[in-house]
Formats: sequence, structure tokens, C-alpha cells
Amino acid sequence: MPESPRASLPASQKSLHRTTLRFTKREGDLLVNPNALQQRPLKMDGVAEEIDLYEVLGIEQGASKSEIKKAYHKAALSSHPDKVAESERVEAETKFKLVSKAYEILYDDNKRHLYDTHGMSAFDSSRGNGVDVGVDLEDMLQQMFGMDMGGGMPPGFGGGRPQRPAKGDDEQHPYQVTLEELYKGKTAKFASTKNVICSHCKGSGGKEKAKPKQCSSCEGKGIKQALRSVAPGMVTRDTVICSSCKGKGTVFNPKDKCKKCKGECVVQARKVLEIYIPRGSKEGDKIVLEGEADQVPDQEPGNIVFTLVQIEHNIFRRAGADLSATIEVTLVEALCGFSRVVIKHLDGRGLHIQHPQPIASVLEPGQVIKVEGEGMPYKKSDMKGDLYLLVKIKFPTHEWLVEHQAIPKLRELLPGSDTTIEAEVIDDVRYDEAANLDEFGGGAEGDNWVDDDGDEEADGPQCAQQ
Repeated sequence: MPESPRASLPASQKSLHRTTLRFTKREGDLLVNPNALQQRPLKMDGVAEEIDLYEVLGIEQGASKSEIKKAYHKAALSSHPDKVAESERVEAETKFKLVSKAYEILYDDNKRHLYDTHGMSAFDSSRGNGVDVGVDLEDMLQQMFGMDMGGGMPPGFGGGRPQRPAKGDDEQHPYQVTLEELYKGKTAKFASTKNVICSHCKGSGGKEKAKPKQCSSCEGKGIKQALRSVAPGMVTRDTVICSSCKGKGTVFNPKDKCKKCKGECVVQARKVLEIYIPRGSKEGDKIVLEGEADQVPDQEPGNIVFTLVQIEHNIFRRAGADLSATIEVTLVEALCGFSRVVIKHLDGRGLHIQHPQPIASVLEPGQVIKVEGEGMPYKKSDMKGDLYLLVKIKFPTHEWLVEHQAIPKLRELLPGSDTTIEAEVIDDVRYDEAANLDEFGGGAEGDNWVDDDGDEEADGPQCAQQ
């Protein structure tokens, strides 16, 4: 069995290693790379870097929940123990477990916030302030890379994340738009109130030269244990941000607090925001205002994300880049033709149609005609989808038929029925003009059958008379 690469290191360097987990190990090197295309040597620079759960899933820190789920499915599939040889099964199981726990933490908004703020220390139950996520990272590294942690994880594992500032949560807002606005595009301005870093204390929360003290509520950890009811008579223990110090771990004495922000580090400010909805946008599209969410000290502000929600239109329906609508024509127009505006488009234009076109034709009820290039515009293009028009024929009223004297002439002009159905027995029946298909299937079946003589079926077989 080859000697572990770390076993050959001087004792003074065994706790000063740098590891970026990407789950591919080449024999003789402590190296990791998701595609095994290029190996990077381990850097012994005296700085220990904690497990990066975002790197585990191969995503950016600001990834959305849908991106996290997609990356998890991809990573879980590639590291599934059933997909590897028997000799690699143990390592694959370890990798699969870490991928699953990375997803468990990052997909949960509360756990993700704790991780972004405090790193893996928020989940280190051995320190008395963490959430048990069901995975022993020290044991996992031991299995994967032959690392002997010497009784504990190295300084970077379980500590904060000073190597990069955390990013604040994105603010999600639905934004209703009409189909006309999606067709033509829209620019909207509105005033917004948000938290900004206090300019007087630069976000420290205290007066100039004042020194904060350790928060007594959380003992400087920034997080606390809290009990939460999950069912009648049942509680669970959660790790939450300390409300006294807002997760900073330090507080100022009342006399040392900033007079402008009262020690809150932020103040409220009004700002006019502007969003632009490109023509051709659709429901579900997102308009992102980068960095416009609430500001928090020592943290990159998140984005404001507007998700478009289309208001239902009373005339047009949309499917992709195509539109559909119903037009009504009279019986005379359907038979003899017409030349008129049949519908008003989303931009206010009237669409004029001439029927029949060069080839004579009759419009039928339910017929669909297509007008090319009159659908929704494509984004960043001059092209458009098509418009589909469903034809509805408006027939004369009953009163017109009764009062009009030209019925005999119409009978002579219009073609009659050319269908003849032969039958041995013909019955004259009457019909109900008020019937509708909602009544179809409502006829009840009788429990007993009746014979030709009108007598109900007798109970059981009858004995013949002798």
C-alpha cells in the first residue's frame, strides 16, 4: 500500500496544509480536480482553507436554489457509489455523502445564511454551538486522502470564512405586467426604502475610537442555540443568529453607540429604482438589480430580483412567441367574403383582412387562419412569432328567420343536403333545443328489466306446474 503523501511531511507542517476539495485523487499526490484534466500541487503556505461547499457542488456563491438543485443532481450522479468500480466504492460513498450534505446546507436558506456568515463552525456540534448535519468531515478527509488530523480539524476547517466576504441574500419580488407591456417593452421607476451602511460610523455601530466588547448573550460566537416547537409537546434545537449583536459577536456600551444609527450599523434611505422590461419578455423572466438589496457591514449586498407575472389578457393568449385570438364573422361574410379590420393588436394597430384571398374559399366554424409575423416579438430581434385566429361564425337569430321573407330564395340559392340514410324502420322524433353536453351521461339506469308483457322480472326461477 503506498505511503500517504502527508506522512512524509515534517511534523511542523502537518497541521499547516491547504486543501480544496474537488474529489479526484491521483496516487502519490494530494490533489483534487473534478474533471481530472489538470492537477494542482498542494500549497504549504501556512494558511489552512476550510471546506468550500460551493466548490463541492461546482457553483458560485450567489447561485440560485434552482442552480443548486441542478448542480447537486449532476454531482450526486457522477459520485454515486453504484457508478464506480468496487475498488473505488468506499471513496465514492464518502464523496456522495459530502455532496449530499453540501446540498442540505446550501439549499436551506437558514443553514446557508449561517454557513455564509460563520463557515462550518456553525455546524460543528463539538464546539457546542453548531447544527449536526450528520457528517464527520474529519473522518471523511481521513478516508479520502489519508489525512490524520491529530485529534481535531485544522485551523481552517470549522472556522469562519475570512478569505472572501459573504454576500447578502437576494430580495425576491413578483412584478405584474400586461401582455401589452411584454409586447412593447416597458421602463418603470419607483421609490424604494432600504438599509444602507451608516456614513457616520462607517458601519461599525460605535463612536469614533470606541471599542466594542464581547457579546455576553452569545459569548462572542455570533450564533446561539434556540428551541423551536415542531409539534405539540415536541421541540427541536436550532442554531440562530444572535439577536443582541446581529451575528457580529461584539456590542458597544450604550454610551459608545453611534448617535446616527443607534448602534444598528445601518440607516434607512430612499432610492429611486428603475427596471427595464425588454420587448418579447415572458412570464417567469427575471429582472435583476445587482447590489440593490439591503446593505450589511462586511458583506456584499445581494440583488433585488423581480420575477415577471403576466396578467391574463381578455382577447389574446400566448404560447411561446405565438399569439392566438378569436374573431367573429357573420354568415354572409363567411360565405361571400369581407374586407375589414378584424382585430386590434397589442400595440393598438388594427389588422385588416380581405377574404376571400385570390383563391375563393368559405370560412367554416372552428377554422383557424394564421397571420405570419404578427405574434410576439423575439428578444433582441426584429422577428416575431405568428398570430392564429380562430373563426367563430355569427348565425342569424331565430327572430330573423321568422320575420324575413327571403327564406325561400335562400333555400334556392344555398346547396341542400345530399345525404340520404336508408333504414327499414323510421321514427319521427322531437329534439330539445336547450340541451347541452353537461347533461350527457346523466341518464339513470333502471334496477329491474321489464319483459315484453310489461311485467317485472320475477324473483328467482319458477317451477313448472305438473
